[in-house]
This record gives sequence, structure tokens and C-alpha cells, in this order.
Amino acid sequence: MSSQFTPSSLFERVERVRRRKPRIKDDFITLSHGSGGKAMHELIEGLFLEYFSNPLLDPLEDQAVFEIANGQPAARLAFTTDSYVVTPIFFPGGDIGRLAVCGTINDLAMSGARPLYLSVSFILEEGFPITDLKRILESMRAAAVEAGVMIVTGDTKVVQKGSADKIFINTSGIGLIEYPDKISVGRAQTGDKVIVSGTIGDHGTTIMIARGELELETEIETDAAPLNSLVAEMLDEAARLDTAGAIHCLRDPTRGGVATTLNDIALSSDVCLHIYENRLPIREEVKGACEILGLDPLYVANEGKLVALVAPEVAEAVVQRMRMHPSGREACIIGEAKVEPRGIVALKTAFGGTRIVDLLVGEQLPRIC
Repeated sequence: MSSQFTPSSLFERVERVRRRKPRIKDDFITLSHGSGGKAMHELIEGLFLEYFSNPLLDPLEDQAVFEIANGQPAARLAFTTDSYVVTPIFFPGGDIGRLAVCGTINDLAMSGARPLYLSVSFILEEGFPITDLKRILESMRAAAVEAGVMIVTGDTKVVQKGSADKIFINTSGIGLIEYPDKISVGRAQTGDKVIVSGTIGDHGTTIMIARGELELETEIETDAAPLNSLVAEMLDEAARLDTAGAIHCLRDPTRGGVATTLNDIALSSDVCLHIYENRLPIREEVKGACEILGLDPLYVANEGKLVALVAPEVAEAVVQRMRMHPSGREACIIGEAKVEPRGIVALKTAFGGTRIVDLLVGEQLPRIC
């Protein structure tokens, strides 16, 4: 007799499969390995960690956090690096330069750090217009000023025409962590509320439209923005309520979108994240574009939003404080952390059903950042 199917048995099977150690199965790199989904996780955890494993890298946060004492009270620092290959390089609301500065600042901020200094390296294709480079540099300067950081070092390489696609940018950053408690994807606790800082999928949709993949006339533009001042407001609110340590996880949902970020948190913290479809803040333009292409907005990239896991007793106050900030006006609670099934993201649909929100299997939107 075949075993009876139940939703709980499906959750259990998915949970068992997802806890298997990732291993790289492919013989060649594909675009899927940069998508933020399962292929990328297999590449990083199944290959890179095999060669580079160490206590600072193994948690696979968006930044490394470490202490430097030097005979004085220890200073906690955050360090991160990222590369940007987005196409097109100019798009409504921003460009590859703004994206690079904001993305690196945000990776630092998600550890609770106050970003201080950035490095910038350029790979330029022979024949790249100087006027375009000036435009990108001005955009980077403006984003750095907006965030209150300095670009203090860098490098430039030029390759033969055809050896790169116009311009690639690498940015690294360092920041000082003054918040006393650790913020990490592994610190979510049962009962925590899941908060997003605003509408999701804006950046990815902007890039799709800018590529001409959709013949739509819309005012949607990238959400790329530095989030360090928003995070500072959130941490200050927790401290004001005498609940320092109540903000457990912060993550900016870039490649793979909110869905991938929530999966990372659920697996790292060993909790189940329940989210509700009717609470997800999504612009109508984003919904329409995703419907045309058969995409789920939960998996579409963001570059100026964050996801937070916050203790339930302060969640509403934190959201209200976020709404006073330009980058958090549409902040809202979309779900909570529960005990079972561990390591799973479950979406309560508008029709009352429940579905698993898993990691992407393939590439949804290549070169989105």
C-alpha cells in the first residue's frame, strides 16, 4: 500500500533533502551559478568552501566580522567585497556605479556596522567612452557622499575589445560595529517577526524593462540606495526601548530576491519562516511585468531594501521608526518565525493554501547586479 500524502510529509521530505551537504555536480560554469539559487549555493558551499574554509568565512554572511585589539579595547570591524557586471550599465534611477557603492555599503550595514571606507576597482573594455566613465564616477561620488563614506583606494585595468562587456566594477568596504550584540542570519528565534523595508522586486523589474525585454511604459525605477542610515535608526529604536539585541537578523535581498534571503535565514537559524502573500508589498507594475514573464516577485532582485528578523515585542515600534526614514516608508511585517518544519520558508497564499518557497533551481535574471 502506498503511503498517504500529507502536507506535513512533504515538508519533512524537503527538509531532509535541503540538509544534505551541497556538492558541485557540473563540469562547467553556467549563468545559474551566479543566480543566487541552488546552483550558486552548490558552487560556494560545495567547491569554494572546500578550498577556503576558515572560521570567518564558514558562516557565509555577506561580510566577515572580526576584532582587532592591539593592546586596546577590541574594535569590531566588518569587511566585505562585491563585483558588479549589470547590463545595461545605465537604467532608470541609477547605473552600475551607484549600484556598486550602495551594494557594498549595504552589505556592511547588514552586520550593524557603520560603513567607513571603500575601495573601487575597474575593468574597462578598450573603446569604452570617457563620457560614460565620467557619468559613472559622478554617480559613485554622489552615492558615497549620501552614505557618508569615503572611497580611499582602488585599481584600474583595461582589456582588449571583446574581452569584457564595457565595464565591470569591484568594490570592497570596511566598517565599524558599535552595536553590542551580534546580528547574523543564524540568530533568528522562534516568534521573531519578519520585516521588509518596502516594495520588493523593483530593481530586477527595472533592469528587465531597460533591456527591452518588456515593451512597457512605466515609471518604475531601481531602488538602489544606501541603507546604513536606516539600519542606524532601527538599532537606535531598539536601544531606546531598552531592548538592545532585539534585532537578530538583517539581510539585503539582492540576487534571488526575498525568497532566497528568507531561505538562507531559515536554514542558518534552523527555524521555519511563515510569510503571508497578502502582506507582501509589491507594486502593480512589478506584478504585471512578472506575470508577463512568468516570474515570481519574491525571487526578483532588490538593491535598496532589507529583510529583518526582530523580536516580537519591539517589531511594531521598529516598523514605525523605519517608516519615518525615506528608505523605509513602506516597511511592514510579512510573517514570523516558527519552530516547524525547520529550515523551510512557507507561504500562506491569498486562497488559504500553503506552499513551500524554495531556492531557485536555475537562472532567472542573469547579470542583474
